[in-house]
Amino acid sequence: MTEPIREIIEIWTPRQSDFDRFAAVSGDDNPIHVDPDFSARTRFGRTVSHGMLLYSRVWALVRRHWPDAAHAGQTLMFPNPSYAGETLLMKVAPVAGAPGRIAVSVTREADGEVTLQGECLVAQPAVSEAS
Repeated sequence: MTEPIREIIEIWTPRQSDFDRFAAVSGDDNPIHVDPDFSARTRFGRTVSHGMLLYSRVWALVRRHWPDAAHAGQTLMFPNPSYAGETLLMKVAPVAGAPGRIAVSVTREADGEVTLQGECLVAQPAVSEAS
């Protein structure tokens, strides 16, 4: 039996090599993600993570704890950047009263700024809120 979804928090510190590998796999080689010289001249001052790299890590967190979960959709916002070398807190938690909906977020540990916020929909009857 699959365990109920409960709040899970995991720490991850992305590296530039993570950005580079995700760019190679996804085809999104926008210089803001992979070119430190270019990025240094932007308002961010350095490379920033792909939003979907962040979500990929969050979804992997869900699947590690609930391997039978089937992804049915997501709604996401990326209000602030995530940088290489900065520790991130990834959090998943059930949405009260909404079976199959999981609140997801990523925040920068150093300043608490949210870099990913949203929900994912899990199409798996065996995944339910904790009692």
